[in-house]
Amino acid sequence: MTATRFADDRRQFVHIAMGAAAALLRVLSPWEAAALASFAVLFNLYALPRIAPSLFRADEGIRRRLSGIVFYPLSVLLLIVLFPARPDIVAGAWGILAAGDGLATLVGRRFPGVKIPWNREKSVAGTAALMVGGGAAGAFLCWWCRPPVMPPPYVWFSVGAPLVAAVAAALVETIPIRLDDNLSVPFTAAAVLWGSSLVSNDLAAAAWSAARSALPLAIAVNAAVALAGYAARTVGISGAVIGAVLGTAIMVSLGWAGWGLLFATFTAAVIASRAGLRRKMLLGIAEGRGGRRGAANALANTGFAAAAAVLSTLTYASGPARLAFVAALAAGGSDTVASEIGKAWGRRTYLVGRFARVAPGTSGAVSIEGTAAGLLGAAALAGLAVLTGIVPASMLLPVVAGATIGSFAESALGATLEAPGFVNNDVLNFLNTAIAAAAALWLAAILS
Repeated sequence: MTATRFADDRRQFVHIAMGAAAALLRVLSPWEAAALASFAVLFNLYALPRIAPSLFRADEGIRRRLSGIVFYPLSVLLLIVLFPARPDIVAGAWGILAAGDGLATLVGRRFPGVKIPWNREKSVAGTAALMVGGGAAGAFLCWWCRPPVMPPPYVWFSVGAPLVAAVAAALVETIPIRLDDNLSVPFTAAAVLWGSSLVSNDLAAAAWSAARSALPLAIAVNAAVALAGYAARTVGISGAVIGAVLGTAIMVSLGWAGWGLLFATFTAAVIASRAGLRRKMLLGIAEGRGGRRGAANALANTGFAAAAAVLSTLTYASGPARLAFVAALAAGGSDTVASEIGKAWGRRTYLVGRFARVAPGTSGAVSIEGTAAGLLGAAALAGLAVLTGIVPASMLLPVVAGATIGSFAESALGATLEAPGFVNNDVLNFLNTAIAAAAALWLAAILS
């Protein structure tokens, strides 16, 4: 046991030490950095098992292509490709992965006392170490690797954004799934850093001034709706609290129009969940917790949309942010409608990609009835967004198409990754909204 622990500690020290290489991004060109990262992937894949086999855990000897030691440099390589002009974002995410993830394991093993309530394999001490250690390393590297662009990145971005990114990455790492944290941690951190990089100081100051007057009413309205939802048994306590927070953020950012679309999405999901409830209960495929939706469900279906709504007031890309907001909500709402109607009245359900007939409620399964209901739901929500002025009529097609793409992508991922435990339903729902928003933005750019 002691030898195993020593070997794993050594692995974590190497994991942390390799983060120092992120400082080189200050002087390397994107192509040079990508070449070195590619070399690291090949080295860890073919040479390292022979040079230092003790760095691999027992189960990684037979699956080294899927080991964290390979995913680590692969993540760095993908981040360099995604953000070639922003070495600070790459370095910040790399620092959070190296120092934060490594310290989380070292500290969590030594202080395992208090566990995360929703994941007993993770400790509060380890999660805190990722937030603090990863945030500090990410902040330094993000500041050190600031790109020579005009205007230069704000100081608050270089120092503060990595701290927020580390918190987000630490929370994602506590989700009880088997997705390797060498993937989930850096990409979560990079996503937060990228979103933060779009924020304008001037717009943020103006948005805060406007928010102060709108906040009391927004809090009151969303608290009342959350209490009503709890009383109606549509949400649990955690779902009511998080839902109220997300609803407040959307109302303050996009006013009654944005909040109305959120409310319509939630209402459509509740109605669809109650449709054919008797059959769903008999088949054992009804929504858990008596239909009450929790915090994870609220964040999965609405978190991306809320972030887009906030960014619509903080950046000069208000139009694209609004489109992403609408597409994300339409995707979340239409996917729930498709899933619930399919479970209630779908005659035949098939797995996406394999076209194998499966039982209703199987992860990744689709039906003609559910797909049709989802398309109608996406069109209705997109139409409401057009009528209320959130997006122009020309965005109707990108929203519906994006929501449909997101839904089928979610089904494909569910059919392949959920059963092995690499993702769960909440992760799939979040990916659905994110993919839908990205697809809508891409289609809008093509059609413009």
